[in-house]
Amino acid sequence: MSQSFDIAIIGGGPGGYVTAIKAGQMGMSVVCIDNSAKLGGTCLNVGCIPSKALLNITEKYSEVAHLEKYGIKCQGVSFSLEDIMKYKDQAIADLDRGIKGLFKKNNVIYINGTGSFIDKNTIEVNGEKISAKHIIIATGSKPISIPNITIDEKKVVSSSGALSLASVPKNLVVVGAGVIGLEMGSVWSRLGSKVTVIEHGPTVMGASDADVSSEVEKILSKQGLQFIMKAEVKQFDGSAIHYRKDGSDMKIDNVDIVLVAIGRKSNTDGLGLDKVGLKTNMRGQLEVDKQFRTSVSNIYAIGDVTTGPMLAHKASEEGVALIEMIAGKKVHINYNTIPNIVYTSPEIATVGKSEKQLNDEGIQYKVGKFNFAANSRAKAVGDTAGFVKVMVDKRTDEILGAAIINRVAGEMIHEIVVAMEFKAASEDIARISHGHPTMSEAVKEAMLAACDKPIHS
Repeated sequence: MSQSFDIAIIGGGPGGYVTAIKAGQMGMSVVCIDNSAKLGGTCLNVGCIPSKALLNITEKYSEVAHLEKYGIKCQGVSFSLEDIMKYKDQAIADLDRGIKGLFKKNNVIYINGTGSFIDKNTIEVNGEKISAKHIIIATGSKPISIPNITIDEKKVVSSSGALSLASVPKNLVVVGAGVIGLEMGSVWSRLGSKVTVIEHGPTVMGASDADVSSEVEKILSKQGLQFIMKAEVKQFDGSAIHYRKDGSDMKIDNVDIVLVAIGRKSNTDGLGLDKVGLKTNMRGQLEVDKQFRTSVSNIYAIGDVTTGPMLAHKASEEGVALIEMIAGKKVHINYNTIPNIVYTSPEIATVGKSEKQLNDEGIQYKVGKFNFAANSRAKAVGDTAGFVKVMVDKRTDEILGAAIINRVAGEMIHEIVVAMEFKAASEDIARISHGHPTMSEAVKEAMLAACDKPIHS
């Protein structure tokens, strides 16, 4: 049996399922193929959503357990890990149901199975042939492992395994001080684990702005995470993690769980790319043009299987833009205004260029910075850690980049995203009235610091 469609999408994550819905909305016949029983890909099932659920729950628990500074006395505060995991799983199930409902609403056909190419217009899945005018690869990414350390999702876990531990480890070692390592380290630290983060590089979140990296390490260290920088993990013998630092061999004994969080790589294996003459680069990624087209004119790729940051919202935007392009519309994506958010407490949100990038590109810029310690709302609610930092063009005052560290940084960053999208100057934002008292006043003050002088510092 063979079916024919306008659009066939391999992958049902934030790139694939959003692309499918958009195609359905535009009247195209579309099929979405995914090898998981639940739609949403890594993000919904073993990434963004379950991790945010656990981060939120454990942050609430930590807050309740430390309310004495506000004059509130709580005794006997405890938690049930089983119930926490049930809550997380229910959130995943609800969202999966929601996506399937949207598929039905927009006439998207969903096939649960592994798709691979037969030729440039044909995919085989579950022994059936699917043909399409346009085929979109949106298969996402998977965790990277370490030589000599096997991820078994029992003693040595990936980000997926770290979301479903059956008990709280007494001693957790996280390999990698990136987004996943910091978020999951925070979760288990709040529930009582002794968390040690081993990082090969010199700073946490190595690709971030230098001010952000140093501030985040300082804040998370106060929360109980221990950091070992410039160290190379060599082996895990089932009890001790062995690493090398400053030319010496060292180890951490009595380790219950090792979380390997050194990054992710494109998930392009098993697609039968050779059948259609497609090759990946050294990182397993597919090269595409500005219309997301591979070297085969009717085959496209979006999201984590292409170059650029591995972000769910990037994949979604690419999918929507691609469908509109196929429909003949002229659209573009401004990659410089795609925000990046880390959901630790406080959150870390960035957009645009960092100081290092601006220096590397030879761009003359000014910096405006405002600490939340001087923000009245932050003082009133006891959330004074972090800052707002903006980089603006020295000649034109256009906003080039920004970073926010604050409990609601992920929400606050979008004011700056909109401003950058419309090429606003720091003075434009500085002259907009911001409600008082709010955390967002810190954005205004940082803009004032860039174009004139802040009022409150």
